[in-house]
Amino acid sequence: MTNGEDWRLFRGEGTIRPVDFPPPPPWRRFTDATNGGGRPRPYLIGRTEADVVSAALHLRRPLLVTGHPGTGKSSLAHAIARELALGPVLHWPVNSRSVLKDALYGYDAVGRLRETHLSKERGDSDPDIGTFIRLGPLGTALVPRDRPRVLLVDELDKGDVDLPNDLLTVFEEGEFEIPELSRLPETQSEVSILGSGADEEPIRVVRGRARCREFPVVVITSNGERDFPPAFMRRCVRLDLPDPDEARLRDIVAAHLGEEALADVDDLLHTFLNRRAPGELATDQLLNAVFLRKGGVDLDADGLLDAVLHRLGGEI
Repeated sequence: MTNGEDWRLFRGEGTIRPVDFPPPPPWRRFTDATNGGGRPRPYLIGRTEADVVSAALHLRRPLLVTGHPGTGKSSLAHAIARELALGPVLHWPVNSRSVLKDALYGYDAVGRLRETHLSKERGDSDPDIGTFIRLGPLGTALVPRDRPRVLLVDELDKGDVDLPNDLLTVFEEGEFEIPELSRLPETQSEVSILGSGADEEPIRVVRGRARCREFPVVVITSNGERDFPPAFMRRCVRLDLPDPDEARLRDIVAAHLGEEALADVDDLLHTFLNRRAPGELATDQLLNAVFLRKGGVDLDADGLLDAVLHRLGGEI
């Protein structure tokens, strides 16, 4: 807990003074469970929303999650993976340059050509083609295994307009082909390649085709920036996460910062609710403000609360 001027780590005075940094917020600790250790971040979801998730799991269909920024769309994938013990989440962040092939696999043809040339100079055998192929997050999710993996396709609406249609066949068939492997001779019908993560075990691919035994748990998020084609929507289970009301916001604050954080939060909570218009404030901004207040930071300082509870859209 800081008091008075102690919370001002940076004062802009130009005087060199080493400081001890206070502990970060729980959601900004990079040794957290999402990164390899520590206490997992809490995730609160209503019974109705949880039932929609269960429906998608039963149907083996992708879950299309919509909602305003900060409603927990991306975090839902991690909550599912943790609760069902499905291992680390495979993450595909979509942008305007994303294409299906990159999410399935990558092939370093130049690297293979270079290594083949060097091997011939040394008199060695040609390098294994599998060392130059690495599966992407979608490809890793589709390899055969007894238990599914969770794949987070984040912000699909930021991708090319044709990307949802490109995903249809993969989602329907649960398989994909790696042409560079399917063209190999029969003596090389089985090739070992790497998964998308550093800790993924090598995966055996036969005749260049990978087909899942259990369809992965696919969580697709969208900020509603554009509509998806009906054929794609028909293959998804839709979940719209609502903006949390006052009671849910109190539960979220308590879950992340402890029940004691609610003792001095009424004014911040009411300010947040009064300023919040659809899509203009996110729940984690309220958590930021409460964390600073809990640490003794003077949020009444000029412009400080406005800097924390700033609008997410419009002009800056």
